[in-house]
Amino acid sequence: MGNSSEIVSFVLAAYGNVGALKYMYFVTILFWYLFICVANTILIVVIRVDRRLHEPMYILLCNLCVNEINSSTSLYPLLLSQMFSDSHEVTVPLCFLQMCCMYTTASVEFCSLAAMAYDRYIAICHPFSYNVIMNTERVFMLILLVWIFSFVSFLLSFSFIFGLRFCGNIIDNVYCDHQLIIRLSCSVSIHSSISIIFFVIMSIFIPFSLISASYVKILRVCRKTSTENKQKAVTTCTPQIVSVSNLFVGCICYSIDFRFLVSQVPDEVHIILPIYLLICQPMLTPFITISLQSKILGLMSYPFQ
Repeated sequence: MGNSSEIVSFVLAAYGNVGALKYMYFVTILFWYLFICVANTILIVVIRVDRRLHEPMYILLCNLCVNEINSSTSLYPLLLSQMFSDSHEVTVPLCFLQMCCMYTTASVEFCSLAAMAYDRYIAICHPFSYNVIMNTERVFMLILLVWIFSFVSFLLSFSFIFGLRFCGNIIDNVYCDHQLIIRLSCSVSIHSSISIIFFVIMSIFIPFSLISASYVKILRVCRKTSTENKQKAVTTCTPQIVSVSNLFVGCICYSIDFRFLVSQVPDEVHIILPIYLLICQPMLTPFITISLQSKILGLMSYPFQ
């Protein structure tokens, strides 16, 4: 296999031979994927139908639910299709498409949470200007910018992979990961190191900086306000804080697995750690929102005064 023209597909080698367990794995994965789609869709429908929820915070939350469905769809259908495959092959274009979807939705996740943190900052720190700054038109424009920014960030970071020549086609994972794909290239350039650094800065560091700045300012305001308003702030910000915390737990799991403990962890852990976010995060948003909805209804929609 000397060049890219001879590589028409990659082999996802981490599946191995699961034997009769493939039926259990298939049912479990299918159930979890459907559960994610149904839970997020229900939340989207509720927000669409209930006019009381036609507010910036819920519109941003609806966008986050759409992204949870997209991120899950980038992984689970391929997992399901590979359960009954003997070769575990995936074509090169499909592999690149999955990589594009996964990294774009990851960026959208962080950027959406940054937008939601900004919304809470305006609502709590500038309540009298909230309806002017966070009107419906600007919220939809903000959502559009989040998706465009995330897609462009992916292209600027990883588009060089599309032109690589590959001297191997065995990916030791259950999905198409850019680091493992780069290792298969005939020549590794400096782009491979710069790409992930650029993506982390654009899609993780910048959004996290905005989230941190927003909550620091919210904390300062809350220290000077009444107990009732402090409770409102905690109630509306808790889901976002939990989501951000879980994202970073997932990022740590991914980084540890691929950079430090590749040869020291069991195969099962090696498979699960990189996809931890795609297992837990898509269900976290609807679960937290639904569990707290009785408390936040009527609070998240209005500025704090």
